[in-house]
Amino acid sequence: MLKAVFFDGAGTLFHLPKGVGYHYALVGRRMGLNFDAMAIDNAFASAWSRMPSRPATRVPREDDDKGWWAELVDRVIEEVAPDTQDLDRDAFFEAAYSHFAEAGVWELYPEVIEILEPFHSRFRLGVVSNFDGRLRMVLEQLGISRYFGDVVISSEVGADKPDPFIFERAAELAGVPPDEALHVGDDPVRDWEGAASAGLAVFRLDRPRNSLRDLATACASF
Repeated sequence: MLKAVFFDGAGTLFHLPKGVGYHYALVGRRMGLNFDAMAIDNAFASAWSRMPSRPATRVPREDDDKGWWAELVDRVIEEVAPDTQDLDRDAFFEAAYSHFAEAGVWELYPEVIEILEPFHSRFRLGVVSNFDGRLRMVLEQLGISRYFGDVVISSEVGADKPDPFIFERAAELAGVPPDEALHVGDDPVRDWEGAASAGLAVFRLDRPRNSLRDLATACASF
């Protein structure tokens, strides 16, 4: 019997309607830096794919993974603006890091509230995300934090999806065995394979082929 439903965060509940490059360029302009948004988008995608995996510590990782994000941003700036001075890079990172926790940056997918509202009364809900502590501010600003009993963040449990440990920890916090929990996510490896390997049922979100509106029907089969 299904008792708990966990959701991925970015890409499942909310998204960046204007993309990473737009926001980096916006922060740059505030600091007198002229960045090309499209170039940043390309550099970010490249840097993201080459970033080293974060260690599986199974305890909270140092500084909420902020050092990992700093390295990622440094790689992006090195590609799009290699002549920027180190001090400027540090200042830019701090500004950008804070910016992505500000109101108005992220946007809910249109069906989120209509799904969370009835589910909140039927299941224990949680979020399982490869984010950091800023996620709680994002959920609060988007008006959906009240729906979730648990917010399980990779930096805080010391394991990134698809490591089964983060899903097992979510089930433990929810007070249910893994086979009575369902994970909803959009990433074939981090969400689908990771949750399945921990013994959870999986709803494979694959927009635009389906949406969270299909979740109610899918839950009836679990």
